Amino acid sequence: MLFPLFGAIVALAAAPFPHASDTATVAVSLATPTVLHTPVVGIGDVLAADSIVVRKAKHTLTLYMSGMPVRTYKIAVGSQPTGDKIRVGDGRTPEGVFRIDFKNAQSKYHMALHISYPDAAHIHRASALGVSPGGDIMIHGLPPAYASLGAAHAQYNWTEGCIAVTDKEIEEIYRAVPTGAPIDIEP
Repeated sequence: MLFPLFGAIVALAAAPFPHASDTATVAVSLATPTVLHTPVVGIGDVLAADSIVVRKAKHTLTLYMSGMPVRTYKIAVGSQPTGDKIRVGDGRTPEGVFRIDFKNAQSKYHMALHISYPDAAHIHRASALGVSPGGDIMIHGLPPAYASLGAAHAQYNWTEGCIAVTDKEIEEIYRAVPTGAPIDIEP
């Protein structure tokens, strides 16, 4: 069925136009698509990532798949955004390479992905200073009291050292990122 239809289209396209001169013909060319990657539709259902990069100074969290960025979010970080986390209660978000070591669907901050902080280097430094390095650092959504702020929450550094996104965004990140994925938190 398609071949006769295709043949009729080619024959019509090759025939001269009625109002054209005798020497005019129509050239038929086949276009090659220029899209190199399939566009993502319904991103909440199909988004997948194998690593995360957080840039504190830019207030961004980017999901990557096979080295290619797939989605970037605006974030809020600790109330003291400059510098690496040293001790519990300093309001800083840690810097370094960690892993997502577990997920919490029942977090008081909507949903959360736990970051494997403190690592050995942070424990050693805190021990040398005679302080606790802290812990319980997560990527999470908004607490119920702040949920109505939505994306505006990212205009403020309000966490105690965690990385915050909107509730809708944490749902997407939670589905996309597997336990064990590396996370690089940069200054």
